[in-house]
Amino acid sequence: MVSFRFPFSFSQPSLPKPPLATSSSSFSVSAVAVTVTVGAAAAGAAIAASRNPRHPILDWVFSGQRSSLSPWGSITLAESSSESVAERKTGFSFPATIGDSRRLLGVGLRKKSLLGLKNIDVYAFGMYADCDDVKKLVGEKYGNIPASELRGNKAFVDDLMEADIKMTIRLQIVYGKLNIRSVRNAFQESVGNRLKKFGGLDNDDLLQSFTALFKDEYKIPRSSIIDLTKEAGHVLSVAIEGNHVGSVKSQLLCRSILDLYIGEEPFDRNARENFLDNVASLALDK
Repeated sequence: MVSFRFPFSFSQPSLPKPPLATSSSSFSVSAVAVTVTVGAAAAGAAIAASRNPRHPILDWVFSGQRSSLSPWGSITLAESSSESVAERKTGFSFPATIGDSRRLLGVGLRKKSLLGLKNIDVYAFGMYADCDDVKKLVGEKYGNIPASELRGNKAFVDDLMEADIKMTIRLQIVYGKLNIRSVRNAFQESVGNRLKKFGGLDNDDLLQSFTALFKDEYKIPRSSIIDLTKEAGHVLSVAIEGNHVGSVKSQLLCRSILDLYIGEEPFDRNARENFLDNVASLALDK
């Protein structure tokens, strides 16, 4: 079994940190206030979006197009016993472990350009993986490859997404004008594109079974948590604010979700590289 001593640390954010979680099982969420100045055009667009839940700004803000990269989206890992880690720019914190053995291996920030005028912070995210599962994959298939070479090994990254490894992507909403319909429509696009990429065109029913979990009655104000969890047996489980809303069993769907964060065109490239660096470091214990 994996030890719950968290062997990494994250460099301290330059903004004030929210309170740390008191235990690895507590999912405390806090945010620092951010003052944003926008031009008249961007402000008008945001107001229109808040008044109209079908406004296209909200529909594409989660879309699969790559957002512009920012140094704020990356973190540095080292040794520490911290029980929570804050994303640098937003201050949103993530517990060092969740579940029985899933360990936080990377933190990032999903950003999106607003009408070409301004980048908005959509959500912070934490990437977790079961360390025992990762070590098993390394030992069985990549035992002869030095840890320093694993991050750049495309076959290894592909196996991380396809193997039966328990993982969780935790999203914390930063942009307060989002609604659940916008999330559903955006996953329809981004996950739909990945399903076509990996499985061809005939996956509409699979995509619908996933997006249907994001029902209109769910509210997601700023700081809300959405967990996308890959369970054993390639079961994708979705929870909103800690409440399980449904599951879909599909290796293709799990691969498509993970590709958004650790694939070749991730939402935050720096976060992806940090995640893979830490996955590779686990190989030292194999």
